[in-house]
Amino acid sequence: MPEDPPPCTLVQLFLPLRGADGHPWPRTLFDGVRDELTTRFGGATAFLRAPAAGAWEDPGGEVQRDEVVLVEVMTDGLDRAWWADYRASLETRFAQQAVLIRAMAVERL
Repeated sequence: MPEDPPPCTLVQLFLPLRGADGHPWPRTLFDGVRDELTTRFGGATAFLRAPAAGAWEDPGGEVQRDEVVLVEVMTDGLDRAWWADYRASLETRFAQQAVLIRAMAVERL
């Protein structure tokens, strides 16, 4: 019987589809993120054709809405310092106060 694959980490990046002015970011910006992550981790998936709809309440109580592109990476380890630096670079590139990146342990089947 074959051995079970080792557990790994799924990292998800939520990137804004549009800038604060409402105009969509160029596709090349998302392609660049995918290419960088593919080079570093050997692969990445960017869900560019089906953006997710997000909503949150701002400090003034107003509901804000946006669309986000989800980018996923599977990795065997989690270098928190590297991801913190990468998140900061994405916040600059996408002109955001914060970019959500989350990681979760997953089991390969």
